Amino acid sequence: MKLNLIRPLAFFDLEATGINIGADRIVEISVIKLHPDGSEEVKTWRINPEMPIPIESSLIHGIYDEHIKDEPTFKAIAPLVAEFIDNSDLAGFNSNKFDIPMLMEEFLRAGVLFDLDNRHFVDVQNIFHQMEQRTLKAAYQFYCSKDIINAHSAEADTRATMEVLLAQIERYENQEWEDKKGNKSIPVVNHVEGLHKFTNLNRPVDFAGRLAFNEAGEEVFNFGKHKGKKVEDIFNIEPSYYSWMMQGDFPLYTKRKLEGIYKRWNDKKQAERQQKAAQPKPVAQEIARPEAQKPALQRTFNKPFENKPFKKKEEPAAPVNEDMLKLLADKFKKGL
Repeated sequence: MKLNLIRPLAFFDLEATGINIGADRIVEISVIKLHPDGSEEVKTWRINPEMPIPIESSLIHGIYDEHIKDEPTFKAIAPLVAEFIDNSDLAGFNSNKFDIPMLMEEFLRAGVLFDLDNRHFVDVQNIFHQMEQRTLKAAYQFYCSKDIINAHSAEADTRATMEVLLAQIERYENQEWEDKKGNKSIPVVNHVEGLHKFTNLNRPVDFAGRLAFNEAGEEVFNFGKHKGKKVEDIFNIEPSYYSWMMQGDFPLYTKRKLEGIYKRWNDKKQAERQQKAAQPKPVAQEIARPEAQKPALQRTFNKPFENKPFKKKEEPAAPVNEDMLKLLADKFKKGL
């Protein structure tokens, strides 16, 4: 069966020193680039992780320290990997939770810009788990009736993943599926955009699952005490949470996406401040009040000045005494 592609779809698988996205390193990466015309390009790189490979990891993928001691570092091959998959959508098995964030971590650590925006991501494991709930080995047996030869080598797992997707599309053609809300659809289609939507139902922002989109398309925290709350709302009430995450042990790609949200939020706040500062301030004006409502002192000073003669204050008359009578008698005698 041929995949209906508009642009190349790069199936890839990583083998690593462990599963800690922030601390572990890639030791092997294999990519099968499937073109719209059905042709393939295959590239596999062994990588020196610049750290010892734990024995428990080596027992799984079969790559030991002596196998990669002379191989190039990821920083040395990062431009080649980025160029090879640059024009492609990405597909893998558990790729949304592990391979893509691990790859982005290595790109960022190497200083190579690789943009995930405007790409589609098809996680074959999500189709499998949501339709059958199994593992890659069981999926390969279930869908393709085959056993993986040389399991846990990057190329063998990558090819098995590609064959499983082709078988899934054929098997689930026109098959109805019901989500947790009771909505029914036919999600497994021969179209990468449709597969992208079905394998990204949890709508992650950063692939590591620390940030996700809610139903309104807004970024929310997907862990901890603020799980389910909008990122910008937390910036408003607890801006120190941003600093805590940026300084904490979180994947670099998670920090990069968080930084972008913080910049957008901060730009919005600055624009609001500038708009507020640009508004004219209201001029203070005295509210006209009826004369009777003004204080008595204000009413007095508000009246025009009247030029009236000064009146001396009259004092009460003193009582008549003997001295006053004697003076009157003497005055009348002189007048006679």
